[in-house]
Amino acid sequence: MYYTYILACADGTLYTGWTTDLVRRLAVHNAGKGAKYTRSRRPVVLRYAERFSSREKAMGREREIKALPRRAKLALIHNFQTVV
Repeated sequence: MYYTYILACADGTLYTGWTTDLVRRLAVHNAGKGAKYTRSRRPVVLRYAERFSSREKAMGREREIKALPRRAKLALIHNFQTVV
């Protein structure tokens, strides 16, 4: 499985990414070894995730979410229900 996710950073910003393992990826971000963007914005908290059957679909959804305005990302988070 592949996941597209949104993290809430300690400074109030949002980070969007994709992974095959949400738990591991969250731990990597919080260890300061994840994306350069999140390294100085820890801790981060998982706020949204979608599950996909292919890497291409997860990466495509990541691009779509990154193109959304903050208000739309917050709406996704508000309506989020667990995917696991």
